[in-house]
This record gives sequence, C-alpha cells and structure tokens, in this order.
Amino acid sequence: MAAGLVLAACGDDGGSGGGNGSSDSGVTIGLLLPDSRASRWEKFDRPLIEGRVKQLCDNCRVRYGNARGDVAAQQQQVDSMITQGVDALILTPVDAKALTSSVKEVKAANIPVISYDRLSEGPISGYVSFDGEQVGRLQGTALLKALGPHAADRQIVMMNGDPSADPNANLFKRGALSVLRGKVRIGKSYDTEGWKPEVANNNMSGAIGSLGADHINGVYAANDGLAAGVIASLRANVVRPLPPVTGQDAELAAVQRIVVGDQYMTVYKPFAPEADAAAEMALTLGRGQKLGKKAPDRVNSPTTEDIPAVLLDGITVTVGNIRTTVVKDGMYTIGQICSPRFASACEKAGLTT
Repeated sequence: MAAGLVLAACGDDGGSGGGNGSSDSGVTIGLLLPDSRASRWEKFDRPLIEGRVKQLCDNCRVRYGNARGDVAAQQQQVDSMITQGVDALILTPVDAKALTSSVKEVKAANIPVISYDRLSEGPISGYVSFDGEQVGRLQGTALLKALGPHAADRQIVMMNGDPSADPNANLFKRGALSVLRGKVRIGKSYDTEGWKPEVANNNMSGAIGSLGADHINGVYAANDGLAAGVIASLRANVVRPLPPVTGQDAELAAVQRIVVGDQYMTVYKPFAPEADAAAEMALTLGRGQKLGKKAPDRVNSPTTEDIPAVLLDGITVTVGNIRTTVVKDGMYTIGQICSPRFASACEKAGLTT
C-alpha cells in the first residue's frame, strides 16, 4: 500500500513552465523521501524543500510522499506522481537499483528526475548530495584521532551502509578506507542490510564474539542509526569503556550520545543548502530550463554518465564544537540537546544557556 502521499499546497493549480514569483504559472514538484527511520527526512528535508519552493515561487506547490522504507510503496508513489502530472520529481530512493524502472517511466513521461541525497539509477536529470567520499574521510580521520598515536596497534570494526540499496554507502566506505587502510587493523567489516540499526546491533554482537571485547578499539559506523545499534550492542555485551564510534547525520540522539561520551563524532551535513539546491534544480527543470551554473559538478551512476550535480561538504562534530556547528546553525537549541537527562553532561561539556 502506498505510504503517506499528501499534498503540501503552495498556491493555486496551474500548468508547468513560466517565470517566477506571482507571475509563475504553477509548477508542481513531486517530492518522494525514503523512510521515517532517520529523523532528518521529516524533520528537516521535507519542510526545507517545501519552504524553499514556496519562497522561490508563490504559485508553485509540492506533492509529497514517504515510502516508510518500502520499495513497493515508493514505486506506487512514483506512479502516482506521473498520473498527477508533476513537472519535476525530487526522489530519494529506498533502493536505487530497484527504482530504476520507475525512474525510466518518469523520464518517458517527460518529467525530469532530481536524485536527492542518494544517487538513483536510471535516466536522472540532476543530483544533489554531499560528497560521499569527503564524508567518509572525515569519519576515518576522526576515528584515527580518537585512537591516538598508537592507532597502528589498534583494531576496529567497520559497520558500513547498504551498497545494494544506496550507492552512497560505497562512497562513504571508500573515503573512510582511504584514511584508515594501513593505519589501523580492520578486524571485521560489515555491509549493513537496509541501513537498519537492529542489523548493526546483531553484526556488532557477532564481531564482539569473534574478536573479543578487549580487542575492539574503535568502530566505524557509517551513520547515526548504525552507531545507535552498535552502541546498544557494546553496552549489552558490557564492553567498558566504550570505544570511539563514528556516525553521520547529526541526529539529535547522536548529538546527545556525543555529549555523554557514548558516541565520539558525527558528520553534520547542513540540510538547508542541500534542500535549497534541490528545490532550485527542480523548479528550473520543471520550467523546461537548463541547469547551467546551478549544477557545477558532474557525477556518474551505474546507468548514466555526466549527470549535472551539486556536491556539498560535511562538517565533523565532536563534543568540543557542538555549539559552533549544529547549535549555531539553528539545527538544535541548547535546550533541545540538554534535556534533564543530559543536564549534568552538558554542564561538563560547557553546553549551558
């Protein structure tokens, strides 16, 4: 069953094309996000994209759907977008390969597809994301720093994402390995099915059983959800002290884990520039215009070469720069981070209002 397809109106109905502002003839943008497991999609990406579309075009609108991690649901949502005649589609695929035929159908309907955050397969017209290899390098560099001057004598576990569903997983892994390989021993490396925290939890328990709790000195976790599963396993197996664990996405729970010392770092990817670029790209293509300087980069997918792209850089967040990154940018307030449960740790970290 299709999940959560709703309309976020930004003005009156109308045909595609036209200039901008009140004189615009009403471009309709489809926005399909992959799941609600990662809080970013509903809390940040959706409202930011919808807000930017409305800001740029008061007579345009966004039709929205969240697949809740279900490939079949997202395929149905794509079909619905075609039926409703959107002028451009922003798509974050649940599974890039599985959505290839759907992307082809959208293209056949003469609707440009903007791949958002994850590189879709098939004939896409544009791509907006963060530089995956740069993100991986940030994670690897931070982990080496946490391991200290004797990193070469230390052993880590790698909890990667799912490359079969998300091509970014390979980029994160490649970037991390470019830093870690030869500088630390990699005891176990897992590709985590579906990016599921519970799978990461099971994998981590297996690594502890195989390597021994005393022989795991750090964990590369590709995102904050995987980090949560890893840390839960470490705690359940009474691993003390917790080894440094990386992450990505700067989820609130991850920032709080960093404050208390359970997680070492995360990669903050400022969602506003990413959302802005996607909205602008979708409106431009939806009006039948060329992207030009709006997409200065180029990427290749397994099916399409020379895709116009916007690639952004991530930012390392540790306990020492929470205030100057996610707080300064307005992603979270000190009050949100430092709820009563975390008040003591926040005070020690200098995070007081």
